[in-house]
Amino acid sequence: MGVEIISTGGTYKLLNDSGVKVAEVSDVTGFPEMLDGRVKTLHPNIHAGLLARRDNPEHMKAIKEMKIKPIDMVVVNLYPFKQTVLKEGATFDDIVENIDIGGPSMIRAAAKNYKSVAVVTDPNQYEMVIGNMIAKDGELDEKILGRLMAQAFTVTANYDAMIAAKMNPILGKDMFPSSWPQPTEKMWDLRYGENPNQKAAYYADPFTTGVTIAKSKILHGKELSYNNIIDMDKAIDIVMDFERPTAVVMKHTNPCGLASDDTIAKAFRTAYDVDPLSAFGCVIALNRTCDVETAKMIHEYFVEVVVAPDFELGALEVLKLKKNIRLVETGMPMGPQYRVREMKTKRTQGGLLVQTDEDVPIDPKNLKVVTKRAPTEEEIHSLLFAWKLAKHVMSNAVVYVRGEHAVGIGAGQMSRVDSAKIASFKANEPTQGCVMASDAFFPFRDAVDAAAQAGITAIIQPGGSIRDQESIDAANEANIAMVFTGCRVFRHS
Repeated sequence: MGVEIISTGGTYKLLNDSGVKVAEVSDVTGFPEMLDGRVKTLHPNIHAGLLARRDNPEHMKAIKEMKIKPIDMVVVNLYPFKQTVLKEGATFDDIVENIDIGGPSMIRAAAKNYKSVAVVTDPNQYEMVIGNMIAKDGELDEKILGRLMAQAFTVTANYDAMIAAKMNPILGKDMFPSSWPQPTEKMWDLRYGENPNQKAAYYADPFTTGVTIAKSKILHGKELSYNNIIDMDKAIDIVMDFERPTAVVMKHTNPCGLASDDTIAKAFRTAYDVDPLSAFGCVIALNRTCDVETAKMIHEYFVEVVVAPDFELGALEVLKLKKNIRLVETGMPMGPQYRVREMKTKRTQGGLLVQTDEDVPIDPKNLKVVTKRAPTEEEIHSLLFAWKLAKHVMSNAVVYVRGEHAVGIGAGQMSRVDSAKIASFKANEPTQGCVMASDAFFPFRDAVDAAAQAGITAIIQPGGSIRDQESIDAANEANIAMVFTGCRVFRHS
């Protein structure tokens, strides 16, 4: 097709050694590469050749007078900034040296002049571009040129976002910078969005460490949906809070069962039995290896997804008997010591909300006893478990707990007393002797009265209401021990 190739250092050597006719950039610029390769393509002979509009006589006259040839295509693979950041042992200087300057400059120049210059930024584009060139005798369709241009600016935007996201925490020291850089990489096209009529995809932050869905491996089952991802993320978040073998059963962004026990099988059995009706079509997360015993129990039910650090071979054999169940392996342990705290973001119409993580560890010594009766050691143990659960339930959240398992979960109500009543209604075992946790203070005594009717013996809540004394009085009347944490774990969404 009469294509002339210009290339830089390493690529030039590879092409030349392979017998491909190629010219060095220095032959075009008349200037040698310098500063350890930092300066090679940053030259008018390159950028004028890229930016000259072919339909502008003045542009073409200008480059002709300067003996600059137009360049019709740019093929760039940027310096491996992300790979360097993620490389074990990479120093800060290594990272900085892998910030590409010339590459993004050429991409942007070519993309700006996209009607005249093709800009290829991804090896996945090669087949399409070559095929179109063959079909069009060396030319490219304008639609393809436009698609390449749009993708090019996506590539440079994300590349810059990666650099900003990495540099700001190190050098910027600004928790909330003037713009929020958020690098992402497309991981999967999803089965559908929240509803089958909606399309969806999953994008990952390449620099997020710790246990994430993005780093997980799908071992079996049909494609994930938007809702699957949401529930998986929250389920992982929950079990990461617990040291002991713990299982959570998720349904529609809320846990409908949670338990810790000596074995993961016992934990799952107890967690599922909290609310088996709601568990239909659930997402299950385990913070221990899914063993055969647990797999056999899970196999009895309709389950959308099972997430675990890993699966025993025998467990996989059991679960794979169900064709559609998704089995997802995180490949990493799950527990408090492995949790990585990061900023939380939420997209709104026309904007982005950013906040710090909600980590609020509670020391039993700092609990403020506000009632005549102090909780027993056994009650304190259950109260702390209940508090961890409450912070993962959509507000208004009220949960009933016995030992280390949920008994009743009241979520997402407009009034806290309704959440308390739902927790009682949802309970699959007697609530007598349980403890109660509330993610925010009680505005009235009615929720405490509802707890008393349910046989609750102790309550943990943030405190801070102007009507706190009414709730304290109600607790004293029912001989309920109540403690304040001094902080709330309200989860609006």
